[in-house]
Amino acid sequence: MANIAEGFDAGSDSEFIRFLKYALRSGSEVQSHLYVCLDREHMDQDFFGRLYDQTAKVKSLTGGFMRYLRSNRDVRGQ
Repeated sequence: MANIAEGFDAGSDSEFIRFLKYALRSGSEVQSHLYVCLDREHMDQDFFGRLYDQTAKVKSLTGGFMRYLRSNRDVRGQ
């Protein structure tokens, strides 16, 4: 979330996309931490699955937003 907020104020779509890439990687980092929590039995499989799926959805939405910004930039000739 913080990466997206920071990128929103970046001044250009290409700069915003750079921060969205950070956000996408942060989602992968969250998924990695979820595996650690599961392995250490801090959560059960059901809770892990729900959080993992939500993180995957956020990553998918972020990727879609990046594709939109790239295609919009191409149309505008930037």
